[in-house]
Amino acid sequence: MYKYLWGPVGQRVLTSIVIIPLVMLVVWFGGWWVFAALSIVIILGMLEIEHMLAQEGFRPLIVLSLLLAFSFLVGAIFPTWRGLLLEGGLSGIMVAALTWLILRRDRRSALADWALTVTLPFYIGWPLSILMLLRGGQPGLVPQTWWALATLITVWSFDSAAFFVGRSLGRHKLLAAISPGKTWEGVAGGLIFAVIAAVILTRPIAVPWYHAIALGVLTGIASQLGDLAESLLKRQTHVKDSGIIMPGHGGILDRIDSLLFAVLVIYFYAHWGLHML
Repeated sequence: MYKYLWGPVGQRVLTSIVIIPLVMLVVWFGGWWVFAALSIVIILGMLEIEHMLAQEGFRPLIVLSLLLAFSFLVGAIFPTWRGLLLEGGLSGIMVAALTWLILRRDRRSALADWALTVTLPFYIGWPLSILMLLRGGQPGLVPQTWWALATLITVWSFDSAAFFVGRSLGRHKLLAAISPGKTWEGVAGGLIFAVIAAVILTRPIAVPWYHAIALGVLTGIASQLGDLAESLLKRQTHVKDSGIIMPGHGGILDRIDSLLFAVLVIYFYAHWGLHML
């Protein structure tokens, strides 16, 4: 029993038992609670990526990446500043990063470092700012609370089901060259549970059942693509996990990789897809 609890699966379950209620509580309170939590996630995620890229000799200006990522997040909680923050922040970071890298003594990876400096905030900061928008900046907004909770729980349902179904029934590899542990059976199990979660969790906000099914399928597909994207990043940088901060999961990026893609799908579907079909 002791060996099971402290094995990879046991650690994964125990970590989830601790983290999930905390996340749901933060989402429920909304506003600055969500802003603070997402700020911590952005900082840790950026530091993990910086460490991963360093394994291959890349040195993006992570401080500038963080500033741009935070401009996305601040723009989400202060809508009237959004245009100025996004346009001004992006322009300023691009110019500052390029100038700094030109003046840097070692220019062997300067172009790649400049591109990474500018694009990393779009990988982490932009999707998390979309989650902030999905939740809404004011506490007590029930529809926004449910949209955020539905997003998180549907992604968690897909991830957990894909992991356990793939581990117990998986036979056919999905993309062995990128992620050897992923199987088609795991994806199928994840999609089934994602649809179930989406149908149940969108009932309080009166989403028609056919839209809920579509959301579940699209969220599952996006979650898998997000997972594969991070797996590709880890394979390119020759690391097993993005970090060690979350026992059984690895790093922050290992926990949020699926969410980074899925939240974009749900946000745009919630704002346009529901009204188009």
